[in-house]
Amino acid sequence: MSVDRVKELSRAGKLAENYGEVPSLLAGLDETGLRRAGMLLSRVDAADVDGTRFTVAVAGSSALQPLEAPLTAQLARHGFVPDVRLGGYKQYGMELRDPASPLFDVEPDLTVCVLDADEVFKHLDTPWTAADVRDALTEHAEHIEALVTAHRADHAGALVLTTLPLPRHWAAQLVDLRSRAELGIAWREFEARLLRLAVEHTGVFVVDMEPLVGVAGPLLDPRLAAYTGVQFADGVLAALAREVGHIARALRGKTSKVLVLDLDNTTWGGVLVEEGPLGITTGEGPVGEAFTAVQKAAKQLASQGPLLAVCSKNDEDKVRIALRDNPDLTLREDDLVALVANWGAKPDNLRQIAEQLNLGIDSLVFIDDSPSERGLVAANLPQVPVIAVDADEPALHLHRLLADGWFTTQRVTDEDRVRGERYRTERKRMEFRERADSLGDYLAQLGTTVELFVPGEAEVGRIAQITQRTNQFNLTTTRLDVAAVTAALSDPDRAVYGVRCADKFGDHGIVGAVFTSTEADGARRVDNFLLSCRVLARGVEDAVLRTLLAQAKAAGAPALHAAYRPTAKNGAVADFYAKSGFSAVGEPGGGSREFTHDLTELPPPVQHVELKTLTTV
Repeated sequence: MSVDRVKELSRAGKLAENYGEVPSLLAGLDETGLRRAGMLLSRVDAADVDGTRFTVAVAGSSALQPLEAPLTAQLARHGFVPDVRLGGYKQYGMELRDPASPLFDVEPDLTVCVLDADEVFKHLDTPWTAADVRDALTEHAEHIEALVTAHRADHAGALVLTTLPLPRHWAAQLVDLRSRAELGIAWREFEARLLRLAVEHTGVFVVDMEPLVGVAGPLLDPRLAAYTGVQFADGVLAALAREVGHIARALRGKTSKVLVLDLDNTTWGGVLVEEGPLGITTGEGPVGEAFTAVQKAAKQLASQGPLLAVCSKNDEDKVRIALRDNPDLTLREDDLVALVANWGAKPDNLRQIAEQLNLGIDSLVFIDDSPSERGLVAANLPQVPVIAVDADEPALHLHRLLADGWFTTQRVTDEDRVRGERYRTERKRMEFRERADSLGDYLAQLGTTVELFVPGEAEVGRIAQITQRTNQFNLTTTRLDVAAVTAALSDPDRAVYGVRCADKFGDHGIVGAVFTSTEADGARRVDNFLLSCRVLARGVEDAVLRTLLAQAKAAGAPALHAAYRPTAKNGAVADFYAKSGFSAVGEPGGGSREFTHDLTELPPPVQHVELKTLTTV
């Protein structure tokens, strides 16, 4: 078992040096296994591990220790080196107000504040009424809102709050049904007020605990609550840890981009080559509706940014006929951005999908009913999350698909909602390129236009998303959330620009971002430059950089400085500045490289790219 390997490494004192094994060891474990592994992993000092550290401060109004193991496991499962720091018992109010609190000795990437209902009722005299609870909730909401304001003023990291499920033993102390209804109304209004904090504040997220209790309940163990102060059962804390793990992924730009569907007994019932395009099970009836629910959920996800693809051992022509002609299918070929159906190895086909979409293999999430196929993918592509479903239990497919928030993001943007259509349009561009006599002819006829603009409130979410998700053309890989982008826009010494792009086939939307600053001597600096991989090698990056150079020169700046910070994924742009006339500063090394341009001779304009509109930079 994977847990046994974690235990073996722990006993040998080798977990830290072999931490690279941990994500694959944790993949597929149930909550019990994750908790056991998390207990061992929590003993590892994050300072002893090479990797991407993620620091979480946990505060709350009850005992917090039981959350440490599942949270550690979830963060490690997603490739982070967890550094989980627990606050004091019922000290959350003081801790969130005081930036000098020991909880914040290390500035956390994320603060989690776990709240519970007893915190409300402990302030009431006995006997109490529903009206008394309403007043207490109003006061408690104001208290929490003040804590949120204090935290956001003192900390750059995000804040996660939880709602407060109402335990039955409190409602049951009101004997008349009308008062119970009034209590329920007051409680839900209070929780809605908490949830509204996530809408009103950037960098604040609220996890609604009611759905988690519905899946993982019961809410609490009465004996543990009475004797230890732990107000949540292990299953609920495990579900919360899972949610926090996916919030961490979103904050670090690790949100998955493509849901890849197996077909037979996963997306529809039956085997296509045996049943035929019209004989597969979908549509009406208990079993058919279970498969239809998966198709509808996939389509719902895709409407918000994730892309849909198919990887199936099947005859491609039969798959296309089924997607086109079966009247009961919800998914159609037009919903997909890639379709690979053959009898080859699925790891190879998943690589083909990633290459076709010009995305990293770790952008994919794969769902399949076959244990052998899942095992093959897990062994050969450990960076691809694999969702296991059982062909004999299609009613569980939907819940397995949605159990993990692989596509959780901070904010859905207008760009997300049209992403699938833009990828499908990209297929037309590729067909056009294949017909062109040369790359030069293709670029000349493509009609590319570029616009630099200062983002408004509606575009800030997309700019933040670009910093989080762009890996290949990302010169410094500085990840920013919405709050950080907003702060940069309001800083008089800094500037933020979005990059829009379009061509004869349509609008690419916002495909890039540039962050600049002015230094003490008046020189300009490119703090970061990012561009979506879907518009690379078309001269867009060269046209944008030339514009930055020309504007710096026109403003009388003595130079334009820039840096390149190497990562595992951005090696292709290591010489980007050098090719554009920048001079390297210092000797080459394994770390960041500094570049400077004296602005005396600018690169020539990119003839096939039109700067349609230009905001002064």
